[in-house]
Amino acid sequence: MNEEGRDRRLLRGAESRRTIVRHAVDVASLDGLDGLSFGRLASDLRVSKSGIQTLFGTKENLQVATVEAAGAAFATAVIEPALPRAPGTDRLRALLEGWIGYAEQPLFPGGCFWAANLPTFDSAPGPVRESLLQHQRAWRALIAAEAHHAVDAGEIADLDPDLVAFQLDAVLTATNIALRCGDSDAVARMRRIIDATLGRVP
Repeated sequence: MNEEGRDRRLLRGAESRRTIVRHAVDVASLDGLDGLSFGRLASDLRVSKSGIQTLFGTKENLQVATVEAAGAAFATAVIEPALPRAPGTDRLRALLEGWIGYAEQPLFPGGCFWAANLPTFDSAPGPVRESLLQHQRAWRALIAAEAHHAVDAGEIADLDPDLVAFQLDAVLTATNIALRCGDSDAVARMRRIIDATLGRVP
């Protein structure tokens, strides 16, 4: 095979991988990462099971790739639109509003990807758990950093930014569960909590 042929094959492989992983994210949001299998994805996408296995090698590799794809999609939908806002409460509110949109009109069919999968893997050491935790910690660290900016700027009371991040993240998780259970008042309650937290001034 000449170089041009190899390049085309690599491009087809990369495109196939993206298609498979994006579908895997949707499946895992509904049925969890444990619900993934080469056979199921092959059947859903009408491709060969052996082709998928060649691309990923193991189910664990597929699961990790799925987590990374979910993280990239979340960053594009929730984090990146908030970054042009001023550091502190402005950006923090934009991040939280972005998350509300992510949960109200789900980016993934099963709702929050992390809520669907972290409880299954929180006691299962390995690459999948580490990948899930890395994204969850990065999200919480981002909230804490913006809370820290807000405290330094005198926008909110002198609170512990890590505690603020932990509390807000817990509220987000509870809101996701409530939304998935049909609680139409969940977002309004969440916004009241956000206002109570970020509206406090020295």
